[in-house]
Amino acid sequence: MDRYAVFGNPIAHSRSPFIHNFFAEETGEDISYEKILAPLDGFPDAVRKFFSEGGRGCNVTVPFKEEAFAMCESLSPRAEAAGAVNTLIFRDGVISGDNTDGAGFIADLKSQGVRIEGARVLLIGAGGASRGILFPLEAERPASLFIANRTVSKAEALAAKCSSVPVSAGTPADAAGTYDLVINATSSSLQGKLPGVPDSALRGAFAYDLMYGADPTVFLRHAEECGARGVSDGLGMLVMQAAESFFDWRGVRPDTSRLTGLLREALAKEQGGAR
Repeated sequence: MDRYAVFGNPIAHSRSPFIHNFFAEETGEDISYEKILAPLDGFPDAVRKFFSEGGRGCNVTVPFKEEAFAMCESLSPRAEAAGAVNTLIFRDGVISGDNTDGAGFIADLKSQGVRIEGARVLLIGAGGASRGILFPLEAERPASLFIANRTVSKAEALAAKCSSVPVSAGTPADAAGTYDLVINATSSSLQGKLPGVPDSALRGAFAYDLMYGADPTVFLRHAEECGARGVSDGLGMLVMQAAESFFDWRGVRPDTSRLTGLLREALAKEQGGAR
């Protein structure tokens, strides 16, 4: 049985073991998958120990994606573009890195019938989450892209990396206009706060929040109040990026059609039990 794991700090909340063990059962792959709490000052050592004890690959979550990037001997083009790694592969003594976040994001949007080609897109945030989805988003050829961030210089630096799409940058308050797709890639929903874009930007748009929970995030609730034509949280993205990691490791693409619904049910039961 081949060993895999997810590393993070904190990690108790991770859904990755449930997801990958589901994939293993569905595909008949003989694997085990666990979650490992890595010390904040000892991530590389923890990963190398796992590989030395027979680990074949691992997922990486906050706050270690940049450290994972730095320890790789080989990188996929999408990991290089993102500057961060969420999937490590250990093969023939070499640690390779990939970033499957963007692929998972695009796959989830397409599964919901959201058309990106020719769309006017607003991306809120210029941190690691935005870097992970920017280049797959650009590859879908939207008509235009506005990157909004409280620190404008970070938005401008990210915008400068785009070469094939008309792109502009500014603060969230500067994002007045009409959009087809609005993506909240900030962590504002975790604090129950809004990212600060004008209400008009959400009217008629499909609103997507990379965060997820048992209930719609504050951003998605606000988007609906503003007249968004549709909303989605990031639970489907979580499933899709995990499927991409599974393919990296096993060369098999699992069926994801049932899993998002099962996770949604599990979240609802956990919330009900906590009341």
